[in-house]
Amino acid sequence: MKKVVSHAPADTGGHAGVRLDIWLWAARFFKTRALAKQAIEGGKVELAAGAAKPARPVHVGDRVKVARGEDRFEIDVVALSETRGPASVAQRLYRETEAGRTTREAAAEQRRLTGAGYAKPSTKPDKRARRLIRALGDIDMS
Repeated sequence: MKKVVSHAPADTGGHAGVRLDIWLWAARFFKTRALAKQAIEGGKVELAAGAAKPARPVHVGDRVKVARGEDRFEIDVVALSETRGPASVAQRLYRETEAGRTTREAAAEQRRLTGAGYAKPSTKPDKRARRLIRALGDIDMS
């Protein structure tokens, strides 16, 4: 007999929480639970209710700050889930704060404008160019 799995977020009514690393994985902030745990232990995740540890329970209404690459997310937990479902369901597990969204979009725009002046070379450097690049690294600037 085949087990039917529902991808709907579980509404626990605020009784029990879900482990922070599992919730971040289910909400698709990290590809694996191990990466979520590593990010939490590395200080990339903050839980407003207290110290962020992988086993700390997350409850509906908690505020979580997640740093993933150069993006910084400030989100409110709306629903709990221990299973990783489709992205459309995962997006219903949280709501990004308006202040967090504007800050993140402004930082992305700043990065885009900073990189606008850089022109990527059309080809890879040849042997002579590689030697010149290597020689630049050997220069002592002191």
